[in-house]
Amino acid sequence: MLGCQLLLPFARGSCISNLPSLMFVTCREFSGRLFHLGFNLGCSISFKTSTFLPIAQLSALSCSLSHHPLLSASRIPALRSAGVIRYLSDFPHPTANMDLKGVLEVLEELAPLSLAESWDNVGLLVEPSEPRLIKTILLTNDLTAAVMDEAVAMNCDLIVSYHPPLFRPFKRLLQKDWKQRLAVRAIEGGIAIFSPHTSWDSIEGGVNDWLVGGMGSGKVSVLSQAHSSGPQKHRLEFLCVNDEELNSLSEQIRLIEGSENFQCSAIRNESGGQQVNLICNSLALTAAVQILVSNPHASGSLNITQVQQPPLLGCGQGRLSVLDEPVSVSTAVQKMKTHLGLPHLRLALGDQQTLDSLVKTVAVCAGSGASVIQGVKADLYITGEMSHHEVLDAVSKGTSVILSDHSNSERGFLAVFKQRLNARLGDTVTVAISQKDQDPLQVV
Repeated sequence: MLGCQLLLPFARGSCISNLPSLMFVTCREFSGRLFHLGFNLGCSISFKTSTFLPIAQLSALSCSLSHHPLLSASRIPALRSAGVIRYLSDFPHPTANMDLKGVLEVLEELAPLSLAESWDNVGLLVEPSEPRLIKTILLTNDLTAAVMDEAVAMNCDLIVSYHPPLFRPFKRLLQKDWKQRLAVRAIEGGIAIFSPHTSWDSIEGGVNDWLVGGMGSGKVSVLSQAHSSGPQKHRLEFLCVNDEELNSLSEQIRLIEGSENFQCSAIRNESGGQQVNLICNSLALTAAVQILVSNPHASGSLNITQVQQPPLLGCGQGRLSVLDEPVSVSTAVQKMKTHLGLPHLRLALGDQQTLDSLVKTVAVCAGSGASVIQGVKADLYITGEMSHHEVLDAVSKGTSVILSDHSNSERGFLAVFKQRLNARLGDTVTVAISQKDQDPLQVV
């Protein structure tokens, strides 16, 4: 559903009893059916339409309301200048034609690349030299020669490949290597290539949440918590014997580049001195320490610790679900077959477990997930692939294992992401899912 929101301020004490009928009439005149009306008394009126209205039409709607006797400028002097129109993030609007930069901004908003693992190669991997509007985007789990043929045939402008087709550095681009051939074809065809990989795994509502959702509702938690990707910070704790000493050190520290972003607090102790707590980033750490060690009191009491970045709730690798309704191992297998759209899965029963054993807790990690789920206490592991010995370790602890093969545990999320991308880009961009993309392994 496409919708809009208009925020109109009104003065505290204004009569608002007639507003609902006013809104319904006005919205009907502008071909937008009102589906929500909210009041923030003494602040603003918020109403949302269930149909998309172009910005010009919304501006006319705002003007019409501002001239209504109830909301006239005489009653609300700031109305005409302070009316705010915005589109709802959960009711996105069709955008104008976008260039590559604009589409990349949307992709970043949907799944920030900062959530990707440090070892991963994510983001824009191939950038055409000639800028052009993005009219067709092809989503694929893996970029293979067959998928590239498909992209070329459909005049694709951007390939979003979940797995990065370019991972290890190249020293040359030759035809004898299949990945180098893909890079050359993309460059020759003016096709951009973008890979999100583990940023999609980590984001709340991403690949792992989609995967665990196949087991039904439950209390879901993150196995490997993601943290803010801001600059690393350090805490410096030290003592000053009096205010003069603290002021002297403070004056020197203020000369450090970026000191305006430092955080500093001081607590007076029983002897009249100051216990100082200074937080600075890694770039300024050396300069701050050099200043403090030059002072005998600060140097003798100096303690340096690394400040842990705040967690990003709901984001990170892997998921653990405590199911609302426990199911048998047999039912779990059928649920995952349906969810992944597969006729077959591989199953290893945990020690002393049977197909009728109850599954109350499930740990999942898309792809090759052993490094994330191994050691997690759960009745069932679900991932794409694990080594022989990793499966044996899990089974020995009474945990059953479902394996789907690597990309089969990820590919279904493309349909989810297509809907999100369509909602953000509108009808001006065609978003397609590759029909040639498939897991290289098949059960025969």
